[in-house]
Amino acid sequence: MTRAAVKRRLALLWWRQLALTLAPLFLINLLFGAGRPPGVLAMPLFIAGLASLFVSLPLFSAYKRALFSTVKALNTADEPAAWLTLAERRRPALLGAGLPAWIAALAVFAGLEAVPQILLALASVVVLYLYRIPRQF
Repeated sequence: MTRAAVKRRLALLWWRQLALTLAPLFLINLLFGAGRPPGVLAMPLFIAGLASLFVSLPLFSAYKRALFSTVKALNTADEPAAWLTLAERRRPALLGAGLPAWIAALAVFAGLEAVPQILLALASVVVLYLYRIPRQF
């Protein structure tokens, strides 16, 4: 595959992960979110969603190292292996970035209000944005 094809594929996978991250929150909120009184677990689940942001710290550092090694491997014989390594490091990092939104989706059943749901979803989107492939490639 050419570099452009790899970048296009990684971009499509990023958009797919964004949809898979936010879709459960929207669907569960649409189907089950109306009229739920706030429960006792709403605040602990919101705090757990915020704490899940720390899961992405070691994942991001591994992704960053793989990204730097990919930059060094451009236009060499090691470039295809570097792209594969970058994709391998990015896959669990994208899953870790989606945790706040998925916890917000579960917290709908506990009666989490709309504002904390939006905050957790935005946190996931911001962390997911860190895993986009830079344009400089």
